Amino acid sequence: MTIKLLCIGKTDSKELQKLIEVYLKRLQFYTKFEIDVIPDLKKAKNLDENQQKSKEGELILNKVQTSDYLVLLDENGKQFSSEAFSEYLQKRMNSGLKQLIFVIGGPYGFSEAVYQRANGKISLSKMTFSHQMVRLFVTEQIYRGFTILKNEPYHHR
Repeated sequence: MTIKLLCIGKTDSKELQKLIEVYLKRLQFYTKFEIDVIPDLKKAKNLDENQQKSKEGELILNKVQTSDYLVLLDENGKQFSSEAFSEYLQKRMNSGLKQLIFVIGGPYGFSEAVYQRANGKISLSKMTFSHQMVRLFVTEQIYRGFTILKNEPYHHR
């Protein structure tokens, strides 16, 4: 199974990007993992919130195949402990999925079309984080999930 993190806009922080790369390198021992960045919309300032969500939604949906399992990172999604998230990953792998996609939306969230296509929603916290930080947190949690599944000492219970 391939796991993909689909994001809107690039990470401006070199420090955060370096940390993300640490987990990308570690993850290669467990699964095929990639980050796919959709460039920020041009002239987004000329668009209202719904127009921006709609255009971003089209770009997201263009990256998704019918067989992909699409999970939105959304404030109203289900929250997991790290152990429960590792079980969630295991269930997805056991189901025979070819590709599991986690999506970080734009500043206003997702369009209705993206919500309709989604197979699930996950919330990392009740708090709000910058989209750049969410990339790091998701990547680290996927890595942590695999170390839990392999009973490796990274995660302390």
